[in-house]
Amino acid sequence: MKPFVSPVLVCLIAGGVQGSAAEVSRIELLPLQTVTVTEEQFLTASRDGRPVTIAVELRLPATAAARVPAVVLLHGSGGANTRDDRWSRDLNDLGVATLLVDSFTGRGIVSTVADQSQLSELTGIIDAYRALELLAKHPRIDVTRIGLLGGSRGGMSTLYASINRFRRMYAPAGADFAVYMSFYPPCSRTYMDDTDVVERPIRLFHGTADDVAPLAQCLSYVKRLQAAGRDAQLTEYAGAYHGFDNPLTPVRPAGPQTTRRGCDLYEQSVGRVLNRETGLPLTRNDECLKGGGPPGYDARAHAKAVEDVKALLQRVFKLEPAR
Repeated sequence: MKPFVSPVLVCLIAGGVQGSAAEVSRIELLPLQTVTVTEEQFLTASRDGRPVTIAVELRLPATAAARVPAVVLLHGSGGANTRDDRWSRDLNDLGVATLLVDSFTGRGIVSTVADQSQLSELTGIIDAYRALELLAKHPRIDVTRIGLLGGSRGGMSTLYASINRFRRMYAPAGADFAVYMSFYPPCSRTYMDDTDVVERPIRLFHGTADDVAPLAQCLSYVKRLQAAGRDAQLTEYAGAYHGFDNPLTPVRPAGPQTTRRGCDLYEQSVGRVLNRETGLPLTRNDECLKGGGPPGYDARAHAKAVEDVKALLQRVFKLEPAR
């Protein structure tokens, strides 16, 4: 049988990027068995999902430790790219293994930027938990120290993976994520029981100038989580746009923002999600999807976010100070 290798991951390994000088002792390209589901199928725990094999890339840091902590990386709408590679390098430099999940290539998808309906963001939650299951069985990984980090579409999957209702449906037995790190997610959905989340740190990282995934909606969700006694926090980066930690995107010139108010979606009944504005399921033509400018790299915000994530993992994973 031909090995399943994501061409995106191969390009990252072959080309690399300038930046971190992290040393990696081993790179493993592995198949991951998962399923493709619609939002309704996910929410109703349907067994009608389509089985699919996707690729994951495991990078083990150069360390003498028998077992190391790890972070599962979920990419955004553009697929696995330089952003994910940079996070792998930065985390490897901290002595943390990374497992980059390529949710697109095995499903025949290149990008969902222009059409998110190609794949439900909730499918990423299943991919994340299948990745957790894989890591939990790996002889070099400490199962008690596995985190989840995603940006944009991947950030949304990361954020909602913390909901206990979803965890009970899809998480593997005997393994849990130790921390959830969500970068600029669209916090546009209100699911049933969505303040009943895991008793682990949930951290959001968001630019104040984000006009793709409005900051206000995430602030509102975090406040609801905090009111429910959950360990949730949001870190703001002044003036940073959507995708501020992706060196692949151009620096966006300062200027007037084309704001997007964001959709307000809610789960009316189990599996039925409606646009509060129209009272109907969301369509690509809904007004709430219009507006918003392009992503924009912000070197200062990126550097601070790397510092913030490393400090968080040092505390949660009980690591030595960064080199």
